[in-house]
Amino acid sequence: MNTPTAPLYQNLDGVALITLDNPPVNALSFVVRLHLRQAMLGAQQDEAIRAIVLTGAGRGFCAGGDISEFDSPSLAQIPLLDLFSLIEDSPKPTVAALHGTALGGGLELALACHARVAHVQTLVGLPEVHLGLVPGAGGTQRLPRLVGLETALNLVLQGRPTPAQVLSESGLFNSVSADQPLETAVSLARQLADQAAAGSPIPRTGNRPIEMENAQAYLAYARATVAARSRGLVAPQACVDCLESAVTLPLKEGLKYEFETFWKLRETPQSFGLRHAFKAERKASQLAGEAGKSTPKKIQQAVVVGAGTMGSGIAITLANAGLHVTLIEREQAALERGLTTIRAHYEGALKKGRLTQAQVDQHLGLFKGAVNYEAVRDADIVIEAVFEDLHVKRAVFAQLDELAKPGTLLASNTSMLDLNVIAGYTRRPQDVIGLHFFSPAQVMPLLEVVEGAQTSPHTLATAMAFARQIKKTAVVSKVCEGFIGNRMMQPYLTQAGFLLDEGALPHQVDSAIEKWGMAMGPFRVCDLAGNDLGTQIREQRLARDPSLIFSRTPEVITQMGRYGQKVGRGWYDYVPGQRAPQPSQEVNNAVVAESARLGIKRRVISDEEIVDRLLLALVNEGAKILEEGVAQRASDIDVVYVAGYGFPRWRGGPMFAADQRGLAAVLSDLERFAKGPAYQHNTETWRPAQLLSNLAEQGHSFSTFNESEAS
Repeated sequence: MNTPTAPLYQNLDGVALITLDNPPVNALSFVVRLHLRQAMLGAQQDEAIRAIVLTGAGRGFCAGGDISEFDSPSLAQIPLLDLFSLIEDSPKPTVAALHGTALGGGLELALACHARVAHVQTLVGLPEVHLGLVPGAGGTQRLPRLVGLETALNLVLQGRPTPAQVLSESGLFNSVSADQPLETAVSLARQLADQAAAGSPIPRTGNRPIEMENAQAYLAYARATVAARSRGLVAPQACVDCLESAVTLPLKEGLKYEFETFWKLRETPQSFGLRHAFKAERKASQLAGEAGKSTPKKIQQAVVVGAGTMGSGIAITLANAGLHVTLIEREQAALERGLTTIRAHYEGALKKGRLTQAQVDQHLGLFKGAVNYEAVRDADIVIEAVFEDLHVKRAVFAQLDELAKPGTLLASNTSMLDLNVIAGYTRRPQDVIGLHFFSPAQVMPLLEVVEGAQTSPHTLATAMAFARQIKKTAVVSKVCEGFIGNRMMQPYLTQAGFLLDEGALPHQVDSAIEKWGMAMGPFRVCDLAGNDLGTQIREQRLARDPSLIFSRTPEVITQMGRYGQKVGRGWYDYVPGQRAPQPSQEVNNAVVAESARLGIKRRVISDEEIVDRLLLALVNEGAKILEEGVAQRASDIDVVYVAGYGFPRWRGGPMFAADQRGLAAVLSDLERFAKGPAYQHNTETWRPAQLLSNLAEQGHSFSTFNESEAS
């Protein structure tokens, strides 16, 4: 609504048009709920009004509740449960006109109406499960009454936005068309009013039965499936419970059960973590200073230099966003391999039913290949994805500098090299930016946007807008070795090696951190990336800083030719036909032998110690990154690890996990770990970041540091 005293309300010849107007997404904040209630009561009591239409101003109908109020007392004021019951119980027909998005509480608002009209591209969904919650305002109770139990369960558990066109025959909508929905909704509202005047009952959602034979058996099957897939998350099971209550209880009792479940889950650590991750991703896209004020350049033509695994994946990502892409290689054979990889990707999607043949043809039509740099002349962005070597990159950027038009973004996909050095290979360092994609680029959501010392605010703003255009979760990093994610991985992997030296075995380390929630343990990750690559990185780091200390066991494993999954043997044995990696006795013997070489008496190491050392290695390095200004905010670091490194989303990220533990407790643990074996130089290894010490001593947290920085 526009102001607290002036809801947007119009009388269209007997139809009250009530418009939600709370930019940018018409969230149902307390003020909006207050005005909507006033407007509904006014329309219901006004004798000149025969029917009501609800719509949304701007880009969409309503994206749901205001997540910033979820921890506020205002959430309990004019609860959506009561507001939507007021709408469903209205003596006058009420129709929802949907466009843009109708998500969460926005869809629940539409469900409480007596009819729904939608534009074909309207996205509808109940994403609460991704926040560790259940729908709390009738989603699990009214939706199955309209679309059936099976469709409702899929929508609630998946939590993904679905185009209205896909659900046009589900029973959710009275009308779905390419026309603007408002005119149709007003006409339908008048029709329902005429029918009501003639004695027909108003079609209230809550009066509909849920028709499904053997519903309880189906729910039991669903519950078992969810338990196997949800990895200890509580919200998915709670969603099934709420849907069961819709089957077994009258509407009012089911609504009460759902609301109480929502309220209880709101206080769980999982919901706190998931809501933090949700807000952190949105905050990460916000730029400060001149970059935040700059108008981004529009990107239409793209060039990717390098047709290897990463370059091909980046090219697929760009084409999936509708961009024209030219893939450049030095030799025709290498180019053909890259284009073959791209074709195979889309043909695989066709076989799996994810794309139609027309869509495959459309995507493939966006690609061109070249063994020269002529396409660079017309490009809006050029992304270099060649071998990770400065000499190779220098040759590429010299060509780009010579041919690219002024203002073209010159981006490097480097994961470890100094972007400022790369920018120095051009006469336009202001146009150079790092775009660190994660492999496979067409799958992984994270994109580290690396701001060089001379990167212009306009270039940074354009790069972040480009990230949104290609549907990536972008985080800004300043230049340092490894940027945010890979820099933090180094102490994490170092501790994993030290744990082996002291008494753990690879499968125990991986099992402990995976039980805690990480998608993959450190040794499984190394096998996936290639242990020879890890050895190469350590050698490069040692060449720059001979004082660095690592366990020697990874080098022993590499010397044994155990390079990882690509050769069928690494930290684990990979048996054909078996998905799970098998612990290797040969590796275990090598681990024990290294402890003997060091003169270390192996000890029993608890899973708790494994998790603490791995997690706090991340946290301490993250604090240093924050202290140095490499990351804008602690929550950005959380986004990097949740989106790119398999950190459990429900734990929020490493910095949030540290806040939940309490920074004083973190500091105490760092001091405890500093007493380890002498060869590890633990006093220095576990020296707390100054920022961490300061925040702990002041009783503050990383989140309060973010708030103080923003103010």
